Amino acid sequence: MIKVTVLCIGKLKERYWREACDEYAKRLSAWCKFTIIELPESRLPENPAPAQIERALEEEGERLLSRAGNAEAYKAALCIEGKLDSSEGLAEDIAAAALAGKSELVFFIGSSYGLSPGVKASAQKRLSMSPMTFPHQLARVMLCEQIYRAFQINRNGKYHK
Repeated sequence: MIKVTVLCIGKLKERYWREACDEYAKRLSAWCKFTIIELPESRLPENPAPAQIERALEEEGERLLSRAGNAEAYKAALCIEGKLDSSEGLAEDIAAAALAGKSELVFFIGSSYGLSPGVKASAQKRLSMSPMTFPHQLARVMLCEQIYRAFQINRNGKYHK
């Protein structure tokens, strides 16, 4: 069974966001070992200097990469400069990774300042949800839903229309 991990900086504070992610995790359990791992956000002052932001991103990046599974895992970084993709495109990526023998997929979601260059460089794909900006909590739910949708597409399920 393929392992899918969503590595996130920060915690979901509101119960309704956690419940939404839990629902998709429950649905995905039939097809994969789905895990969300929350890692601590680096503390920054109210108005951080660019060097402070860069240092925080590097610290967060080290934490993300230390939990990113094996070196052979397929990795996707959610970032603003990423590629816009369709649900079918994500499904194709997941299917292609499985056909290539990848037993693990890892998705990175950074803090409100994004992801470090090292995390982006480690990823085979840079993915953007939309040209619009979303709160990180909603982006996490959206990613969980899209992963579920991708598995449904790949299994010709009724969920995707």
